[in-house]
Amino acid sequence: MSQLIFDHVHKRYGDTVALDGVSLEVEAGEVFGLLGPNGAGKTTLIRILMDVIRPDRGTISLFGQRHRRSHLERVGYLPEERGLYVKHKVLEVMTYLGALKGLRRAEARRRSLAWLERLELAHTARWKIERLSKGMSQKVQIAASLLGDPELAVLDEPFSGLDPVNVRLVETLIEERRAAGHATILSTHQMDRVEALCDRVAMIHRGRRVVYGPVGEVRRRYSLPEVRIESPDPLPALPGVERSAREGDGAYRLLLAGDVEPQAVLAELVRQGVRVDRFERVLAPMEDIFIRVVEGA
Repeated sequence: MSQLIFDHVHKRYGDTVALDGVSLEVEAGEVFGLLGPNGAGKTTLIRILMDVIRPDRGTISLFGQRHRRSHLERVGYLPEERGLYVKHKVLEVMTYLGALKGLRRAEARRRSLAWLERLELAHTARWKIERLSKGMSQKVQIAASLLGDPELAVLDEPFSGLDPVNVRLVETLIEERRAAGHATILSTHQMDRVEALCDRVAMIHRGRRVVYGPVGEVRRRYSLPEVRIESPDPLPALPGVERSAREGDGAYRLLLAGDVEPQAVLAELVRQGVRVDRFERVLAPMEDIFIRVVEGA
């Protein structure tokens, strides 16, 4: 089921076109990557979702219904522009934010304490926000955005300021949401996190959707016809191979002619009695795709 649908959404700021007919869907139980360079239109799209601004044209559906402000109680949001009440205590702020999402105060406090324990921040419950390190503050805001167990969470650069241990912790939280059937929109410039976490992606550039689909499909679409082969045997000459190179670890990397299927190469190796320990298609990294699309637009 689609948790969120943008249908031909347009938005202008004077002469500047921020969104030019953007359409996309986010399904329940998926991690959806919202990608694009700075100024591409991602923030405008998120602000429309959060009812901060209205589109000029197009429709937005949430949870199978026309977008209404009341739906936002079921949406968690971690904005890129961080903002906590720095003179107040951590537990007070989290409880307050939970109450804004419709939780009873006692329940908001209970959940806040549980989240602080989960994120190894229980000792900070009575600290003022201003005492927190950047990484601690980031984790508090992530917890606040997920406090109500939202059906849809929008996380804008959630890994900012986190060390590798806490990056993995946040990844686990996102994976747990997927397992529970909840949707997560991940807006980030960290393409390695996109590859590791996202099921599908949309890339926005100059207000238009320029890439859309499952991560594996997108990577295949933008990849050269290359395969990587691990074998203890020397490789014979193979039909349809334009270039062959040996990598540092001894594996072979083959560039195929455009009309040659990788499986045909594997079949030929087997036919010639070559031992193949590993055979895989070489997929373009999402970072390379991002750069290629943006620079080629």
